Amino acid sequence: MNEIKLEIKKRYYRHPLEGLTSFQELSLYLESLLNDSCSVMLFEGELVLLEIKALVDNVRGMRIEIYPNEHQPPHFHIKSSDFQASFRIDDCSLIAGNINGGNYRKILYWYEHAKPKLIEIWNKTRPTNCIVGVYQG
Repeated sequence: MNEIKLEIKKRYYRHPLEGLTSFQELSLYLESLLNDSCSVMLFEGELVLLEIKALVDNVRGMRIEIYPNEHQPPHFHIKSSDFQASFRIDDCSLIAGNINGGNYRKILYWYEHAKPKLIEIWNKTRPTNCIVGVYQG
């Protein structure tokens, strides 16, 4: 079976439909449209898949998001006017970014109550071809 490869352009994915040569390839393409975290839009005169970020929560100026098609370990992103950082879903440890102690304590407090929601959204937004897959913790 041929695997459909999408060309990455920033956060857009381009795949010429005329390149799909079999019913099986077309059905895989359509399945990804229906089941993965993406949308179709017209961009610069061509249809493209747009990767959708899942908004988990907004807490005191912090935007908490999960992206589809991520790398290990399962994690979430937080953006605010003061910082941008990524945290593990299993224990809320910092993966990337810089954050002060006060903001980290707020995130830990939020995390204690929101971990089930994080896991649910992580698992719901995994594309069929995501190398990380669902959260098994």
